[in-house]
Amino acid sequence: MAKCITCGTELHPERAQKYNYCMAPDCQERNAKGLTMVAIGMNKAADEFMILDDSTREDLASGKYRDQRRGSFGPPAPTPRAGAAAASAARRASAPSNAARTPAAPVRKPWSRSQEKLALLYNEQGMRPAEIASKLGISSHLVTQIILTAKNRGKG
Repeated sequence: MAKCITCGTELHPERAQKYNYCMAPDCQERNAKGLTMVAIGMNKAADEFMILDDSTREDLASGKYRDQRRGSFGPPAPTPRAGAAAASAARRASAPSNAARTPAAPVRKPWSRSQEKLALLYNEQGMRPAEIASKLGISSHLVTQIILTAKNRGKG
C-alpha cells in the first residue's frame, strides 16, 4: 500500500495512481504544485488554453500553434522605388493619348471589413484609437486610418 511522502499515512489506491501525498491540509500545502497555463490563439473567436508541459513546449517551439488572428495583419505592401516610379511615369508619357485606358485596380486596404466595422463601432462608443487597437490586436495608426477613411467616405 502506498504511503504519503509527508506524513506517512496510507493513500487510497485511486489517489496513489496520480499523487504521492494525502489530502491533509499540511500535506496539500507542502506538496501541491500549481500548473502553468498558456493561452494559444487558435481562431478569431476565442483562445484555447493548455497546460504548459514538456510536450506543449515542444509544440510551441515547432510552430504547431499559429495565432490565426495575426494572419491578416501582415506588414503593409511595399511601396514602389523612386526609379520604378519614374520609369512608370515615362512609359505613361510616351503612350499615345488616344490609347484605350485600363481602369485602375482598386486599392486593397490593409484591414478587413470586420475590423473596420468593429473599429467604427468602438469609435462611436467613445473609445480611443489606442484602446480599439489593443482590442483588435492591430496598431493604433491602423485604427486611425480606418476611422479617417470611413469619415472621408461619408463626406464624399
